[in-house]
Amino acid sequence: MKRSIKLAKHLVLMGVLLAPAYAAPVQGVPVTAQVRTLSEHREAKPAGAEEAVVWLTPADGSPVPLPDDTRHYRLMQKDKQFEPHLLVVPVGAKIDFPNHDPFFHNVFSLYEGKRFDLGLYESGSNRSVVFDRPGVSYIFCSIHSQMAAIVIALDTPYFAASSRGGRVTIPNVPPGKYVLHVWHEAASLEKLNLLSRRIDVAGAGLDVGAIDVMVDDNVELTHKNKYGRDYDAPDPDSPGYQR
Repeated sequence: MKRSIKLAKHLVLMGVLLAPAYAAPVQGVPVTAQVRTLSEHREAKPAGAEEAVVWLTPADGSPVPLPDDTRHYRLMQKDKQFEPHLLVVPVGAKIDFPNHDPFFHNVFSLYEGKRFDLGLYESGSNRSVVFDRPGVSYIFCSIHSQMAAIVIALDTPYFAASSRGGRVTIPNVPPGKYVLHVWHEAASLEKLNLLSRRIDVAGAGLDVGAIDVMVDDNVELTHKNKYGRDYDAPDPDSPGYQR
């Protein structure tokens, strides 16, 4: 009997000691920042700081499990433009490329991130791509040279793009040590790498403060067609321009 009582007490004590391992998951907190752009010709300011991307990775280099994301993201083709111009997604996301123009498009990417060529497809149709590796993908149409968009696939769920005023809010970040990364279309990779820093996110959240991004005012995203050649002059009789 005494042995049974001792065993019961031992099990109760183990239960008390082990209880924290089964506690509710830690609540995430917001990480905020204010992105400003500056160049040799002007002072730092929020103007032009929209569509900067800020993301966090664990400081110890450990991978972050990505939540199941069954959403279909969308990069629409309308009025010979991609909408939106910038799309940030977790690795593994599926992106639809619907054609809402009354003529053909040919969407492709041959750059660092996801390489693909969706071929020529008509008005009202849609094709999709799974972005299964991290990186920056520059998206173009092989018919219309003015069409350009960017897809950034990240292997972390802790990211956000800046607002028109340069404000960034990354929600639901578990407290811990991270490396902060920044991307902006008009900044060089060398300058962006200099902005990376270690941060410590506490239980009350963290305001990183100002992030000043050095940009090139004259940057222009020029490109060849999918064959590596200059674009042909618009031909009103071709399927890509015919209404």
